[in-house]
Amino acid sequence: MTKFEETRPTRILVVDDESSARSALSELLREEGYEVQSAADGYKALGRIDQWEPDVVITDVKMPGLNGLELISKLRELYPDVAVVVMTAFGSVEGAVEALHLGADDYLSKPVDLPQLLIVLQRVLRHRALQREARHLRSALESQRADLRAGVIGQSKVFRDLLGLARQVADSPVSVLVTGERGTGKQHLARLIHQWSGRRGPFVSLQCSGFTDEACARELFGVRDGEAVLREGRIFEADGGTLFLADVDELPGGVQAALLRFLQDRTFCRVGDSEPLHADVRVIAGTSHDLGAAKGSKLREDLYYRLNVVSLRMPSLRERRDDIPLLAMYFLRQFAAQAHRPVVGFSERALGVLLGCDWPGNIRQLENSVERAVVLARGAEIEPRDLPRELMSKMRGDDAAPVIPGASLREIERYAILRTLEHVGGSTSKAAKILGISPRKIQYRLNEYRVAPQTGMPPVPPEPHAHRGALK
Repeated sequence: MTKFEETRPTRILVVDDESSARSALSELLREEGYEVQSAADGYKALGRIDQWEPDVVITDVKMPGLNGLELISKLRELYPDVAVVVMTAFGSVEGAVEALHLGADDYLSKPVDLPQLLIVLQRVLRHRALQREARHLRSALESQRADLRAGVIGQSKVFRDLLGLARQVADSPVSVLVTGERGTGKQHLARLIHQWSGRRGPFVSLQCSGFTDEACARELFGVRDGEAVLREGRIFEADGGTLFLADVDELPGGVQAALLRFLQDRTFCRVGDSEPLHADVRVIAGTSHDLGAAKGSKLREDLYYRLNVVSLRMPSLRERRDDIPLLAMYFLRQFAAQAHRPVVGFSERALGVLLGCDWPGNIRQLENSVERAVVLARGAEIEPRDLPRELMSKMRGDDAAPVIPGASLREIERYAILRTLEHVGGSTSKAAKILGISPRKIQYRLNEYRVAPQTGMPPVPPEPHAHRGALK
Protein backbone atom coordinates (compact mmCIF):
# COMPACT_ATOMS: atom_id res chain seq x y z
CA MET A 1 0.00 0.00 0.00
CA THR A 2 1.39 3.40 -0.93
CA LYS A 3 1.70 6.33 1.43
CA PHE A 4 -1.11 8.05 -0.48
CA GLU A 5 -3.40 5.05 0.00
CA GLU A 6 -2.69 5.04 3.74
CA THR A 7 -3.74 8.69 4.17
CA ARG A 8 -6.70 8.95 1.75
CA PRO A 9 -10.31 8.64 3.05
CA THR A 10 -11.82 5.17 3.27
CA ARG A 11 -13.60 4.25 0.04
CA ILE A 12 -17.03 2.62 0.22
CA LEU A 13 -19.05 1.22 -2.67
CA VAL A 14 -22.81 0.99 -2.01
CA VAL A 15 -24.63 -1.64 -4.13
CA ASP A 16 -28.43 -1.59 -4.09
CA ASP A 17 -31.06 -1.80 -6.85
CA GLU A 18 -33.36 0.62 -4.99
CA SER A 19 -32.31 4.08 -6.17
CA SER A 20 -33.67 6.01 -3.19
CA ALA A 21 -32.09 3.68 -0.60
CA ARG A 22 -28.79 3.71 -2.49
CA SER A 23 -28.69 7.51 -2.71
CA ALA A 24 -29.71 8.06 0.90
CA LEU A 25 -27.08 5.67 2.29
CA SER A 26 -24.37 7.13 0.05
CA GLU A 27 -25.15 10.66 1.23
CA LEU A 28 -25.11 9.67 4.91
CA LEU A 29 -21.71 8.03 4.51
CA ARG A 30 -20.27 11.06 2.68
CA GLU A 31 -21.38 13.25 5.59
CA GLU A 32 -19.34 10.97 7.87
CA GLY A 33 -16.20 11.66 5.81
CA TYR A 34 -16.13 8.55 3.65
CA GLU A 35 -15.46 8.59 -0.09
CA VAL A 36 -18.52 6.91 -1.64
CA GLN A 37 -19.63 5.60 -5.00
CA SER A 38 -22.65 3.44 -5.84
CA ALA A 39 -23.85 0.75 -8.24
CA ALA A 40 -27.33 -0.55 -9.07
CA ASP A 41 -26.46 -4.24 -9.35
CA GLY A 42 -23.67 -6.78 -8.98
CA TYR A 43 -22.35 -6.55 -12.53
CA LYS A 44 -22.02 -2.77 -12.37
CA ALA A 45 -20.38 -3.11 -8.96
CA LEU A 46 -17.64 -5.37 -10.37
CA GLY A 47 -16.92 -2.86 -13.14
CA ARG A 48 -16.75 -0.01 -10.61
CA ILE A 49 -14.46 -1.96 -8.29
CA ASP A 50 -11.99 -2.67 -11.07
CA GLN A 51 -11.64 1.04 -11.78
CA TRP A 52 -11.99 2.56 -8.33
CA GLU A 53 -10.63 -0.02 -5.82
CA PRO A 54 -12.90 0.52 -2.76
CA ASP A 55 -11.98 -0.57 0.76
CA VAL A 56 -15.50 -1.74 1.66
CA VAL A 57 -18.48 -2.94 -0.38
CA ILE A 58 -21.91 -2.60 1.25
CA THR A 59 -24.36 -4.67 -0.79
CA ASP A 60 -27.98 -5.69 -0.69
CA VAL A 61 -28.73 -9.41 -1.07
CA LYS A 62 -31.76 -9.38 -3.38
CA MET A 63 -30.93 -7.68 -6.67
CA PRO A 64 -31.69 -8.46 -10.33
CA GLY A 65 -28.93 -9.97 -12.47
CA LEU A 66 -26.00 -10.74 -10.20
CA ASN A 67 -27.43 -10.81 -6.68
CA GLY A 68 -25.60 -10.00 -3.44
CA LEU A 69 -24.56 -13.57 -2.61
CA GLU A 70 -23.16 -14.13 -6.11
CA LEU A 71 -21.36 -10.79 -5.84
CA ILE A 72 -19.70 -11.90 -2.58
CA SER A 73 -18.39 -15.06 -4.26
CA LYS A 74 -16.94 -12.99 -7.11
CA LEU A 75 -15.38 -10.49 -4.70
CA ARG A 76 -13.70 -13.19 -2.67
CA GLU A 77 -12.30 -14.71 -5.86
CA LEU A 78 -11.18 -11.48 -7.55
CA TYR A 79 -10.68 -8.96 -4.72
CA PRO A 80 -9.90 -10.81 -1.49
CA ASP A 81 -8.70 -7.66 0.32
CA VAL A 82 -12.00 -5.79 -0.04
CA ALA A 83 -14.21 -5.90 3.06
CA VAL A 84 -17.88 -6.84 2.45
CA VAL A 85 -20.91 -5.85 4.53
CA VAL A 86 -24.26 -7.35 3.52
CA MET A 87 -27.66 -5.70 3.98
CA THR A 88 -30.55 -8.12 4.48
CA ALA A 89 -34.28 -7.68 5.00
CA PHE A 90 -35.30 -7.63 8.66
CA GLY A 91 -35.53 -11.15 10.04
CA SER A 92 -33.79 -12.76 7.06
CA VAL A 93 -31.29 -14.72 9.16
CA GLU A 94 -30.77 -17.43 6.53
CA GLY A 95 -29.52 -14.90 3.97
CA ALA A 96 -27.12 -13.34 6.49
CA VAL A 97 -25.70 -16.74 7.51
CA GLU A 98 -25.18 -17.75 3.89
CA ALA A 99 -23.49 -14.41 3.18
CA LEU A 100 -21.07 -14.92 6.08
CA HIS A 101 -20.39 -18.45 4.89
CA LEU A 102 -19.48 -17.10 1.44
CA GLY A 103 -16.99 -14.67 2.95
CA ALA A 104 -18.86 -11.52 4.00
CA ASP A 105 -17.24 -9.72 6.93
CA ASP A 106 -20.47 -8.62 8.62
CA TYR A 107 -24.17 -7.94 7.97
CA LEU A 108 -26.85 -5.36 8.74
CA SER A 109 -30.62 -5.49 8.77
CA LYS A 110 -32.63 -3.13 6.54
CA PRO A 111 -33.62 -0.41 7.06
CA VAL A 112 -30.04 0.43 8.00
CA ASP A 113 -29.43 2.16 11.32
CA LEU A 114 -26.58 4.68 10.79
CA PRO A 115 -24.94 4.42 14.26
CA GLN A 116 -24.91 0.62 13.93
CA LEU A 117 -23.51 0.89 10.40
CA LEU A 118 -20.63 3.08 11.61
CA ILE A 119 -19.80 0.57 14.35
CA VAL A 120 -19.81 -2.28 11.82
CA LEU A 121 -17.59 -0.31 9.41
CA GLN A 122 -15.02 0.40 12.12
CA ARG A 123 -15.03 -3.28 13.09
CA VAL A 124 -14.56 -4.68 9.59
CA LEU A 125 -11.90 -2.10 8.68
CA ARG A 126 -9.95 -2.89 11.84
CA HIS A 127 -10.26 -6.61 11.13
CA ARG A 128 -9.02 -6.16 7.54
CA ALA A 129 -6.09 -4.04 8.77
CA LEU A 130 -5.11 -6.80 11.20
CA GLN A 131 -5.33 -9.36 8.40
CA ARG A 132 -3.06 -7.24 6.18
CA GLU A 133 -0.58 -6.84 9.03
CA ALA A 134 -0.60 -10.58 9.64
CA ARG A 135 0.08 -11.22 5.95
CA HIS A 136 2.96 -8.74 6.00
CA LEU A 137 4.41 -10.45 9.08
CA ARG A 138 4.07 -13.88 7.47
CA SER A 139 5.68 -12.57 4.32
CA ALA A 140 8.56 -11.05 6.31
CA LEU A 141 8.97 -14.32 8.22
CA GLU A 142 9.01 -16.34 5.02
CA SER A 143 11.55 -13.93 3.58
CA GLN A 144 13.66 -14.32 6.72
CA ARG A 145 13.39 -18.10 6.53
CA ALA A 146 14.37 -17.99 2.86
CA ASP A 147 17.35 -15.84 3.80
CA LEU A 148 18.33 -18.38 6.46
CA ARG A 149 18.05 -21.20 3.94
CA ALA A 150 20.31 -19.18 1.68
CA GLY A 151 22.81 -18.75 4.49
CA VAL A 152 22.12 -15.07 5.13
CA ILE A 153 22.81 -15.35 8.82
CA GLY A 154 23.77 -12.42 10.96
CA GLN A 155 22.35 -9.77 13.25
CA SER A 156 25.34 -7.45 13.52
CA LYS A 157 24.71 -3.91 12.32
CA VAL A 158 27.55 -3.95 9.79
CA PHE A 159 26.18 -7.11 8.17
CA ARG A 160 22.53 -6.07 8.13
CA ASP A 161 23.52 -2.69 6.66
CA LEU A 162 25.39 -4.51 3.91
CA LEU A 163 22.37 -6.68 3.10
CA GLY A 164 20.20 -3.58 3.00
CA LEU A 165 22.48 -1.99 0.40
CA ALA A 166 22.61 -5.23 -1.58
CA ARG A 167 18.80 -5.43 -1.71
CA GLN A 168 18.67 -1.78 -2.74
CA VAL A 169 20.93 -2.30 -5.78
CA ALA A 170 19.62 -5.75 -6.71
CA ASP A 171 16.89 -4.49 -9.07
CA SER A 172 19.30 -2.26 -10.98
CA PRO A 173 21.33 -3.68 -13.90
CA VAL A 174 24.48 -1.77 -12.88
CA SER A 175 27.77 -3.57 -12.32
CA VAL A 176 28.75 -4.24 -8.72
CA LEU A 177 32.22 -4.71 -7.22
CA VAL A 178 32.25 -6.83 -4.06
CA THR A 179 35.39 -6.48 -1.97
CA GLY A 180 36.47 -8.29 1.16
CA GLU A 181 38.97 -10.71 2.61
CA ARG A 182 39.09 -14.28 1.39
CA GLY A 183 36.48 -16.49 2.97
CA THR A 184 34.01 -13.71 3.79
CA GLY A 185 31.39 -14.91 1.28
CA LYS A 186 31.69 -12.54 -1.67
CA GLN A 187 30.31 -15.06 -4.17
CA HIS A 188 27.43 -15.87 -1.87
CA LEU A 189 26.51 -12.18 -1.68
CA ALA A 190 26.64 -12.00 -5.48
CA ARG A 191 24.27 -14.98 -5.68
CA LEU A 192 21.86 -13.28 -3.27
CA ILE A 193 21.88 -10.10 -5.35
CA HIS A 194 21.02 -12.26 -8.37
CA GLN A 195 18.17 -13.94 -6.48
CA TRP A 196 16.79 -10.63 -5.24
CA SER A 197 17.08 -9.05 -8.70
CA GLY A 198 14.40 -11.30 -10.19
CA ARG A 199 16.51 -11.91 -13.29
CA ARG A 200 15.26 -15.08 -14.97
CA GLY A 201 18.57 -16.23 -16.39
CA PRO A 202 21.08 -18.34 -14.45
CA PHE A 203 23.80 -17.34 -12.00
CA VAL A 204 27.16 -18.19 -13.56
CA SER A 205 30.58 -17.73 -11.96
CA LEU A 206 34.15 -17.69 -13.24
CA GLN A 207 37.34 -17.82 -11.18
CA CYS A 208 39.60 -15.38 -13.06
CA SER A 209 42.97 -16.41 -11.60
CA GLY A 210 45.25 -19.03 -13.11
CA PHE A 211 44.35 -18.46 -16.79
CA THR A 212 46.43 -17.55 -19.78
CA ASP A 213 44.97 -14.91 -22.08
CA GLU A 214 43.75 -17.44 -24.64
CA ALA A 215 42.37 -19.91 -22.11
CA CYS A 216 40.48 -17.15 -20.28
CA ALA A 217 39.06 -15.76 -23.53
CA ARG A 218 37.82 -19.21 -24.49
CA GLU A 219 36.25 -19.74 -21.08
CA LEU A 220 34.62 -16.30 -20.92
CA PHE A 221 33.55 -15.68 -24.53
CA GLY A 222 33.38 -19.19 -26.02
CA VAL A 223 35.05 -20.78 -29.07
CA ARG A 224 33.91 -21.24 -32.63
CA ASP A 225 35.69 -23.37 -35.25
CA GLY A 226 34.14 -22.90 -38.67
CA GLU A 227 30.47 -23.85 -38.41
CA ALA A 228 30.83 -25.59 -35.06
CA VAL A 229 30.61 -23.91 -31.66
CA LEU A 230 33.13 -25.76 -29.51
CA ARG A 231 32.36 -23.84 -26.31
CA GLU A 232 29.51 -21.47 -25.54
CA GLY A 233 31.38 -19.39 -22.94
CA ARG A 234 30.28 -18.08 -19.55
CA ILE A 235 28.78 -14.85 -20.92
CA PHE A 236 26.55 -16.78 -23.30
CA GLU A 237 25.53 -19.16 -20.49
CA ALA A 238 24.63 -16.22 -18.24
CA ASP A 239 22.37 -14.51 -20.82
CA GLY A 240 19.38 -13.04 -18.95
CA GLY A 241 21.10 -13.65 -15.64
CA THR A 242 24.20 -12.72 -13.66
CA LEU A 243 27.92 -13.38 -14.22
CA PHE A 244 30.17 -13.31 -11.14
CA LEU A 245 33.87 -12.79 -11.81
CA ALA A 246 35.84 -13.95 -8.76
CA ASP A 247 39.29 -12.40 -8.25
CA VAL A 248 38.64 -10.07 -11.16
CA ASP A 249 41.96 -8.31 -10.56
CA GLU A 250 43.66 -11.55 -11.70
CA LEU A 251 41.96 -11.38 -15.11
CA PRO A 252 44.60 -11.68 -17.87
CA GLY A 253 45.41 -8.36 -19.51
CA GLY A 254 44.53 -9.49 -23.01
CA VAL A 255 40.94 -10.28 -21.98
CA GLN A 256 40.29 -7.06 -20.08
CA ALA A 257 39.77 -4.94 -23.22
CA ALA A 258 37.19 -7.40 -24.59
CA LEU A 259 35.38 -7.46 -21.24
CA LEU A 260 35.37 -3.65 -21.20
CA ARG A 261 33.76 -3.60 -24.64
CA PHE A 262 31.11 -6.05 -23.45
CA LEU A 263 30.30 -3.87 -20.43
CA GLN A 264 29.93 -0.86 -22.74
CA ASP A 265 27.62 -2.29 -25.41
CA ARG A 266 26.76 -5.87 -24.25
CA THR A 267 28.30 -7.42 -27.37
CA PHE A 268 31.13 -9.94 -27.63
CA CYS A 269 32.76 -12.29 -30.14
CA ARG A 270 33.68 -15.91 -29.62
CA VAL A 271 37.29 -16.89 -30.13
CA GLY A 272 37.69 -17.80 -33.81
CA ASP A 273 34.63 -15.78 -34.87
CA SER A 274 34.19 -12.15 -35.92
CA GLU A 275 30.40 -12.05 -35.72
CA PRO A 276 29.28 -10.01 -32.70
CA LEU A 277 26.77 -11.55 -30.31
CA HIS A 278 24.56 -9.78 -27.78
CA ALA A 279 23.90 -10.94 -24.22
CA ASP A 280 21.84 -9.42 -21.42
CA VAL A 281 24.16 -10.15 -18.50
CA ARG A 282 24.52 -8.32 -15.18
CA VAL A 283 28.18 -8.46 -14.10
CA ILE A 284 29.23 -8.66 -10.45
CA ALA A 285 32.96 -8.78 -9.75
CA GLY A 286 34.77 -9.85 -6.61
CA THR A 287 38.22 -9.06 -5.28
CA SER A 288 40.16 -9.51 -2.05
CA HIS A 289 42.07 -6.26 -2.59
CA ASP A 290 41.25 -2.58 -2.39
CA LEU A 291 41.77 -1.90 -6.08
CA GLY A 292 41.33 1.83 -5.68
CA ALA A 293 44.25 2.03 -3.26
CA ALA A 294 46.38 -0.81 -4.63
CA LYS A 295 49.50 0.22 -6.52
CA GLY A 296 50.48 -1.83 -9.54
CA SER A 297 47.09 -3.52 -9.85
CA LYS A 298 46.75 -5.75 -12.90
CA LEU A 299 43.27 -4.40 -13.58
CA ARG A 300 42.94 -1.62 -16.14
CA GLU A 301 41.76 1.65 -14.64
CA ASP A 302 38.94 2.09 -17.18
CA LEU A 303 37.72 -1.47 -16.54
CA TYR A 304 37.90 -0.87 -12.79
CA TYR A 305 35.57 2.13 -13.07
CA ARG A 306 33.17 0.17 -15.29
CA LEU A 307 32.96 -2.61 -12.72
CA ASN A 308 32.90 -0.33 -9.69
CA VAL A 309 29.58 1.42 -10.38
CA VAL A 310 28.44 0.22 -6.95
CA SER A 311 30.90 -1.08 -4.37
CA LEU A 312 29.93 -3.43 -1.54
CA ARG A 313 32.45 -4.47 1.11
CA MET A 314 32.01 -7.81 2.84
CA PRO A 315 33.04 -7.38 6.50
CA SER A 316 35.53 -9.82 7.98
CA LEU A 317 34.27 -12.20 10.64
CA ARG A 318 36.17 -10.32 13.34
CA GLU A 319 34.18 -7.21 12.37
CA ARG A 320 30.89 -9.05 12.90
CA ARG A 321 31.84 -10.99 16.01
CA ASP A 322 28.23 -10.91 17.25
CA ASP A 323 27.33 -13.22 14.36
CA ILE A 324 29.78 -15.98 15.31
CA PRO A 325 27.34 -17.90 17.59
CA LEU A 326 24.60 -17.78 14.93
CA LEU A 327 26.92 -18.93 12.16
CA ALA A 328 28.48 -21.61 14.35
CA MET A 329 25.07 -23.05 15.24
CA TYR A 330 23.98 -22.93 11.60
CA PHE A 331 27.03 -24.98 10.58
CA LEU A 332 26.67 -27.30 13.58
CA ARG A 333 23.08 -28.23 12.72
CA GLN A 334 24.00 -28.69 9.08
CA PHE A 335 26.99 -30.97 9.71
CA ALA A 336 25.36 -32.85 12.60
CA ALA A 337 22.44 -33.75 10.31
CA GLN A 338 24.75 -34.79 7.48
CA ALA A 339 26.94 -36.94 9.73
CA HIS A 340 24.01 -38.24 11.86
CA ARG A 341 25.78 -37.03 15.01
CA PRO A 342 23.85 -36.22 18.23
CA VAL A 343 25.56 -32.84 18.70
CA VAL A 344 23.20 -30.03 19.70
CA GLY A 345 25.33 -27.11 20.87
CA PHE A 346 28.55 -25.64 22.25
CA SER A 347 29.74 -25.49 25.82
CA GLU A 348 30.35 -22.01 27.16
CA ARG A 349 34.11 -22.54 27.08
CA ALA A 350 34.02 -23.71 23.45
CA LEU A 351 31.88 -20.73 22.52
CA GLY A 352 34.41 -18.52 24.29
CA VAL A 353 37.16 -19.95 22.09
CA LEU A 354 35.14 -19.24 18.93
CA LEU A 355 34.41 -15.68 20.04
CA GLY A 356 38.03 -15.08 21.04
CA CYS A 357 39.59 -16.08 17.72
CA ASP A 358 40.43 -13.50 15.04
CA TRP A 359 39.43 -15.89 12.20
CA PRO A 360 41.95 -14.95 9.50
CA GLY A 361 40.16 -17.41 7.20
CA ASN A 362 36.79 -15.83 8.06
CA ILE A 363 33.53 -17.76 7.57
CA ARG A 364 35.22 -20.49 5.55
CA GLN A 365 37.58 -21.20 8.45
CA LEU A 366 34.73 -21.17 10.97
CA GLU A 367 32.76 -23.60 8.81
CA ASN A 368 35.70 -26.00 8.54
CA SER A 369 36.40 -25.77 12.28
CA VAL A 370 32.79 -26.57 13.21
CA GLU A 371 32.67 -29.47 10.74
CA ARG A 372 35.79 -30.98 12.37
CA ALA A 373 34.39 -30.41 15.87
CA VAL A 374 31.09 -32.14 15.04
CA VAL A 375 32.98 -35.23 13.90
CA LEU A 376 35.24 -35.30 16.99
CA ALA A 377 32.66 -34.35 19.64
CA ARG A 378 32.24 -37.01 22.33
CA GLY A 379 28.94 -35.76 23.68
CA ALA A 380 26.00 -33.53 22.94
CA GLU A 381 28.12 -30.40 23.27
CA ILE A 382 31.26 -29.33 21.46
CA GLU A 383 34.12 -28.72 23.90
CA PRO A 384 37.38 -26.78 23.35
CA ARG A 385 39.23 -30.06 22.86
CA ASP A 386 37.11 -30.74 19.76
CA LEU A 387 38.20 -27.52 18.05
CA PRO A 388 41.37 -27.14 15.95
CA ARG A 389 44.44 -26.42 18.08
CA GLU A 390 45.47 -23.45 15.99
CA LEU A 391 42.38 -21.61 17.23
CA MET A 392 43.79 -21.55 20.74
CA SER A 393 47.09 -20.08 19.53
CA LYS A 394 45.29 -17.38 17.55
CA MET A 395 43.02 -16.21 20.35
CA ARG A 396 43.04 -12.49 20.89
CA GLY A 397 44.86 -11.15 23.91
CA ASP A 398 41.92 -9.33 25.43
CA ASP A 399 42.86 -10.35 28.95
CA ALA A 400 46.04 -8.28 28.78
CA ALA A 401 46.18 -5.19 30.98
CA PRO A 402 44.45 -2.25 29.27
CA VAL A 403 46.68 0.59 28.08
CA ILE A 404 46.19 3.78 30.06
CA PRO A 405 45.55 6.37 28.73
CA GLY A 406 43.65 4.91 25.79
CA ALA A 407 41.40 2.30 27.40
CA SER A 408 37.72 2.90 28.11
CA LEU A 409 36.29 2.70 31.62
CA ARG A 410 34.42 -0.44 30.56
CA GLU A 411 37.66 -2.15 29.54
CA ILE A 412 39.35 -1.12 32.80
CA GLU A 413 36.39 -2.39 34.84
CA ARG A 414 36.37 -5.67 32.95
CA TYR A 415 40.06 -6.21 33.55
CA ALA A 416 39.73 -5.40 37.28
CA ILE A 417 36.79 -7.77 37.78
CA LEU A 418 38.32 -10.71 35.90
CA ARG A 419 41.78 -10.39 37.46
CA THR A 420 40.27 -10.07 40.95
CA LEU A 421 38.09 -13.14 40.40
CA GLU A 422 41.15 -15.03 39.25
CA HIS A 423 43.01 -13.95 42.40
CA VAL A 424 40.24 -15.13 44.76
CA GLY A 425 39.55 -18.39 42.93
CA GLY A 426 36.31 -17.30 41.35
CA SER A 427 34.43 -16.23 44.48
CA THR A 428 32.15 -13.32 43.60
CA SER A 429 31.62 -12.39 47.26
CA LYS A 430 35.37 -12.11 47.93
CA ALA A 431 35.94 -10.22 44.70
CA ALA A 432 33.08 -7.85 45.53
CA LYS A 433 34.61 -7.12 48.97
CA ILE A 434 38.01 -6.31 47.45
CA LEU A 435 36.56 -4.14 44.68
CA GLY A 436 34.07 -2.39 46.92
CA ILE A 437 31.03 -3.30 44.81
CA SER A 438 28.12 -5.69 45.30
CA PRO A 439 28.28 -9.39 44.29
CA ARG A 440 25.12 -8.75 42.25
CA LYS A 441 26.97 -6.21 40.10
CA ILE A 442 29.77 -8.69 39.46
CA GLN A 443 27.27 -11.36 38.42
CA TYR A 444 25.57 -8.84 36.13
CA ARG A 445 28.87 -7.91 34.52
CA LEU A 446 29.85 -11.58 34.08
CA ASN A 447 26.60 -12.25 32.26
CA GLU A 448 27.39 -9.35 29.95
CA TYR A 449 30.88 -10.67 29.24
CA ARG A 450 29.60 -14.17 28.47
CA VAL A 451 27.36 -12.93 25.65
CA ALA A 452 30.29 -11.25 23.91
CA PRO A 453 29.62 -7.53 23.95
CA GLN A 454 29.86 -5.56 20.73
CA THR A 455 33.39 -4.44 21.57
CA GLY A 456 34.38 -7.90 20.38
CA MET A 457 35.81 -9.09 23.71
CA PRO A 458 35.35 -12.83 24.25
CA PRO A 459 33.16 -14.11 27.05
CA VAL A 460 34.75 -15.29 30.25
CA PRO A 461 34.64 -18.96 31.25
CA PRO A 462 32.01 -19.86 33.84
CA GLU A 463 32.80 -19.89 37.52
CA PRO A 464 33.73 -23.22 39.11
CA HIS A 465 30.71 -25.52 39.39
CA ALA A 466 28.62 -23.11 37.31
CA HIS A 467 26.06 -24.63 35.00
CA ARG A 468 27.38 -25.22 31.49
CA GLY A 469 24.50 -25.03 29.03
CA ALA A 470 24.58 -25.57 25.31
CA LEU A 471 23.95 -22.82 22.86
CA LYS A 472 20.70 -24.11 21.49
